[in-house]
Amino acid sequence: MKKISTIKAITAGLTVLLFWTTVKAGDPSRAGQSGASELLINPWASSSGFANANTSCVQGIEAQFLNVAGTAFTKQTEVILGNTEYLGGSGINIAVAGLCQHVGDAGAIGLSIASMSFGSIPITTYDNPEGGVGNFTPSYINIGLSYARAFSDNIYGGINFKLVSESISNVDALGVAVDAGIQYVADVAGGKKNLHFGISLKNVGPQMKYSGDGLAFETNNPNDVATGSTNTMTVEQRSQGYELPSLVNIGAAYDFHILKDSNGTSMHRITVAANFTSNSFIQDEEEIGVEYGFRSFLSIRVGYDYEKGIFGGLSTDPTNGGRLTVFTGACAGFTLQLPFGKGKMSSFGISYAYRATNPFTGCNTIGIRMNL
Repeated sequence: MKKISTIKAITAGLTVLLFWTTVKAGDPSRAGQSGASELLINPWASSSGFANANTSCVQGIEAQFLNVAGTAFTKQTEVILGNTEYLGGSGINIAVAGLCQHVGDAGAIGLSIASMSFGSIPITTYDNPEGGVGNFTPSYINIGLSYARAFSDNIYGGINFKLVSESISNVDALGVAVDAGIQYVADVAGGKKNLHFGISLKNVGPQMKYSGDGLAFETNNPNDVATGSTNTMTVEQRSQGYELPSLVNIGAAYDFHILKDSNGTSMHRITVAANFTSNSFIQDEEEIGVEYGFRSFLSIRVGYDYEKGIFGGLSTDPTNGGRLTVFTGACAGFTLQLPFGKGKMSSFGISYAYRATNPFTGCNTIGIRMNL
C-alpha cells in the first residue's frame, strides 16, 4: 500500500507540473526569452543517435538527461565518459562524465558532470572594439545528482537535481533545476517486457541572473560636472533574470525480439521509439527512432527530430515558416559492447552518434561505457 501511495503521489505531481508546463509550450515567438540553453543539448552518444526518441526506454546514467526514471535499471555500477564536437567548425566542445550505482533492493544513485567549452574569445570593450587586450574563456558546467527506483516490476520513477553554472572571469550566474520522470514497461508477446511508456519533466527551477564586477563601470560623478571636477564613481548595472528552458517529454517504444538461442535469449532485437517534446520557449518537437541490436554486442540506430519548418531554409523570423534551428533532423549512431571479467558479467562499450546540421558540419559525439 505504501508503494502504491508513493506512485500515486509521483504521478499526481508530474501531472500538475505537466499541465503547468504545457500551458506555456511550443511558442516560437518566445525564443530567446529563456537562458541556460545548454540544458537542451544531449551530451550522451547512444540517445543522441536515437534522436532523443527513447524517453520511454532509455536506461543507465544516460537516462538522467531524457528520463531520470531509466537510471533505476542500473544493475551494478555504470561509468561513462563522453565528448561532443558541437556544431563542427564552431570550436565548441562538451565533455561529460557520469556514474550510476545500484543501491538497496531496487534503487540507483546517479551523478553526472557536463562541461561546455568555447575556446578563447578576444576581449572587446567600448574603447577597444577590435580587441587586442587579451582573451576570455566562458565556462558552462552542469552537475546532476539523481535517485530512481523500481516501485514494482513495471513502474520506475526518479528525480534529478541539477546545479547550473555559467561564467566568465568577471560575470557569472548560478541556478538550480529539477527533473522528474516515470517509465512503465509491460509484458507483451511471450512475457518479454517489450512495451514501454515514459513521461518526464525537465528543467524546472527559479530564474537565473548574472552578477559580478563585469556589470560595473566607471563614470563621472554628475554632482561634480558643474564644478569641473574629475572625480569618478563606479556604477553597477542590474542584470535581468531569465527563465530556464523547461519542457515535457512523452514517449513510447516497442521491442521486436527475433529468433532465440537455446537459453531463450533473443539474438536480434528491433526497437521502434517515438517521443513528443513540449517546449516552453521554442517550437515543439516530434522524434522517431529505430534501433537494431544483435544480442548485447552491437546496436545500430537511426532517428529523426522534426519540428515545424524544418524542411525550409534557415530563418530568424518565426512567422515566415522557415527553419528556426541549425539541426536538419537526421541522426544516426552505433554502440559496440564486449563482455569481460568473471562470468562475463562486466562489459566495455564504445558509442558514436552524428547529428546533421546546416550550416556547420554536424555534431559528433563519442562515449566510452563500462558496466562493472
